[in-house]
Amino acid sequence: MSRSALPLVAIDCTLVGGENTGDSTYWTGLVRAMLAKERGVRLLLLSNLQKPDCLPDLPEWARWVRLGGGQSRYFNQVRMPLAARRLGARAFHTQYTLSPLARGGITTIHDVSFLIGPEWFRARDRFLLSRLVPGSARRARRVITVSETSKRDIVRLLGVPESKVVVTWNGVDERYQPVPEDEALARLRKYGVEPPYVLTVGTRWPRKNMALAIEAAERLPAEVPHRLVVTGKPGWGMEEWESGSRTRVRFTGYVADEDMPALYSGADLYLCPSHYEGFGLPVVEAMACGTPVLSSAGGALPEVIDDAGVIEGRLDPEIWAGRIASLLQDSSMLAGMRERGLHRAKQFTWEAAAERTLEVYREVCADA
Repeated sequence: MSRSALPLVAIDCTLVGGENTGDSTYWTGLVRAMLAKERGVRLLLLSNLQKPDCLPDLPEWARWVRLGGGQSRYFNQVRMPLAARRLGARAFHTQYTLSPLARGGITTIHDVSFLIGPEWFRARDRFLLSRLVPGSARRARRVITVSETSKRDIVRLLGVPESKVVVTWNGVDERYQPVPEDEALARLRKYGVEPPYVLTVGTRWPRKNMALAIEAAERLPAEVPHRLVVTGKPGWGMEEWESGSRTRVRFTGYVADEDMPALYSGADLYLCPSHYEGFGLPVVEAMACGTPVLSSAGGALPEVIDDAGVIEGRLDPEIWAGRIASLLQDSSMLAGMRERGLHRAKQFTWEAAAERTLEVYREVCADA
């Protein structure tokens, strides 16, 4: 079959190349990996922006199309799926809210935490997700998700047949690897960060439960000199924790992608106190940089971390302070965690995610 006769799949690329949030990281890593393979489909990459520099030159079987109009519900739900149809796509891949106008619809649903912990979401976001995502999942030809934990939740809470839900673990970008100490220190200085420190990363939403890490850091004993570094975009629900003077906590704000490996590498321990994660990409990035991980048992975190880190299911700041202190004072334990973490992180690749996603595209196109 000639390339021109291969089925065409449209992909919502509006988040490709965006700032380092979970959704943008997913789409950027996935699309880049798919462009490195030729597996029986052509790709139509749709966006309201120009092709970002993070993507390579496109092969002849892929095409970037910039559609007019700004980011809006109309753009996502009407303009983009209609453009995909007009240009001949037999399948259309987006995330969460899949338009009824999409032909051969595929949606990625990272998790359904808005149903598991509605109190973690603003009322408007909770309303929209609860109203739109269940219908999107039911009308989709396939639902892609990022962990077996999320798959079980989607099947149970959205009533989607198990056979329709496909798991593709997230990958970790190759830049996440241990950074030499001198280089790490030089990069950290521009953010006002100096060792020794422990680290937590993520947009500051209630679901991330960063308040637990802050409270635990404030309770560390005097013989543990570490501060807590909190990195990520401002969210909501953390205002009282970010105000006032906290001698044990340093808020860096957003850190550039190229500096994140240094930030992970310089930390003696990574903390993930989240109430729930559909995957938990920062814990894999931390492990890939050789940083030991202390995590809650929220959602898919035990599945992703496996035996590479320490799971503490009790969300009590006194218990976490004790856990942090005991780990930081046990060099042999930390060394073992680093070794296991580096090994575990190698099991998460965008190449594997791309391979399985392309299989989904071929299956949907064959049934179209």
